[in-house]
Amino acid sequence: MARREKKCLVTGETLDETQLLRIAVAPDDTLVPDVSAKLPGRGMWISPSRDMVDLARKKGLFNRSAGKAVHAPEDLADQFEQLLSARLLNLLGLARRAGNLALGSDAVRISLQANEPVWRIEASDGASDGRRKLDGLARSMWDEVPVLGCFSAEDLGLATGRGPVVHGVLPKGVHADSFSEIARKLSGFRSLDGPWVQDAETR
Repeated sequence: MARREKKCLVTGETLDETQLLRIAVAPDDTLVPDVSAKLPGRGMWISPSRDMVDLARKKGLFNRSAGKAVHAPEDLADQFEQLLSARLLNLLGLARRAGNLALGSDAVRISLQANEPVWRIEASDGASDGRRKLDGLARSMWDEVPVLGCFSAEDLGLATGRGPVVHGVLPKGVHADSFSEIARKLSGFRSLDGPWVQDAETR
């Protein structure tokens, strides 16, 4: 399936639509985040960034792109963050059910030794010593592996159908590309790094 290019309404840059976020215009002319890019009707595209969304609101760029007055909710960027977060957690659940996500420190160690990791998952409220040990193991075997550390152990557990989850690893596989795409977009709205980063800086 051929990919399509769209233009960011703020920067004017033309990019593959997978690098942008779509905003749909509802029948009442209210703007609605369209993370899946499947909502009907007129849409516009924007770079995945809280700053971009807020700038477009303040400068009336949504009106210009739509060719009419539209209502841009004050929490539009927050809505994007919530939807992207939910989408990312849902992808973790899908990967888990497909057997493509290792959870728990022992399973993570085994996976790191057997498969090239695309992402490591660390609960934001997990103990720093456990993260530190897995950091060391991952660095000793692979080039830099990005770490998703912005969700709590409870959030990760609910997403994967288990009790609280502290450690995970997503290896190369069918879910990794989709996960990376959504994670990159979410990073424009919230930090993906958890407290483990501060811990690393004090070592």
